[in-house]
Amino acid sequence: MSATSAAILGCAGPRLTEPERRFFARAQPWGFILFARNCESAAQTAALVADLRDCVGRRAPVLIDQEGGRVTRLSEDAGRRWLPPLDAVARAGERAADMLRLRYRVIAHELSALGIDVNCAPLADIATPATHPFLRNRCLGETPGAVAARARAVAEGLLAGGVLPVLKHIPGHGRATADSHHDLPRVEAPLADLRLTDFAPFAALSDLPMGMTAHVVYAALDDRAATVSTTAIGLIRQELGFGGLLMTDDLSMQALSGDVGGRAAAARAAGCDIALHCNGDLAEMEAVIAAAGPLAGAAAARAEAALARRRTPEPVDIAALEAKHDALLAGARDG
Repeated sequence: MSATSAAILGCAGPRLTEPERRFFARAQPWGFILFARNCESAAQTAALVADLRDCVGRRAPVLIDQEGGRVTRLSEDAGRRWLPPLDAVARAGERAADMLRLRYRVIAHELSALGIDVNCAPLADIATPATHPFLRNRCLGETPGAVAARARAVAEGLLAGGVLPVLKHIPGHGRATADSHHDLPRVEAPLADLRLTDFAPFAALSDLPMGMTAHVVYAALDDRAATVSTTAIGLIRQELGFGGLLMTDDLSMQALSGDVGGRAAAARAAGCDIALHCNGDLAEMEAVIAAAGPLAGAAAARAEAALARRRTPEPVDIAALEAKHDALLAGARDG
């Protein structure tokens, strides 16, 4: 078997093709990520998860973005449609953390039933009036303390259900006024302001097992996006104290310049542990694997420590949890 590669990859559709099977067996990515294009039904998704792990011959982590609001990847028979969006839940005040803990415990139950063991949540970006619409209604609040408490509740709900949380987008995407799927956002705020606000929730959650970088330039730090900035990654590790596995945001997004292989190499050189590539394009994935290199040293140790926090969820009454969540939500609306 090949050494594990420092990459997380997607696949093109709901079922693996033979070229994908051969590639994954050879490339040995550390993990995989699923999107709506991969999730037709609960049974099909569970089979795909099993096939992906069979390709690499181990219980590789399988990720998804099931954020509990507008961003939903699972089919309707596999996961509940959660309304209202997360920014509306965040307006529930003191009830918000309890609601989110319940919501994500249910989500963890749904994911675990399919074999998915990593969820790309919580999002700990602070909403501002200028936050780009692609992100605004995914945010958990407008102050560092509220966001940190609510993101902690999200992480607790996922961990209790046997699913690892991924803290994102480190060190903070909330001030960005551009959509990093298409453009490179630039934040001009002074470093002192960023430390007091945007960076603060991530420092408070630095013990979480996994994190995802922001494709955002912080002018106070560097002229490069955090994902490919040694200065930004150093701040994440040293000042914010994040000791978990650090993955890039999707390298197939257009915020970063150059080809995907160059992006992967730059991110790894800057200090990211894992290159994340999501669109399932086989030629691009070949380039990412070649550039990302093997998972070794401190990065491998962080990866092992993250996976060691996977646990078997305790049995719970999911219907009762859903009912309690909905009662809290109704009370928030009435209040």
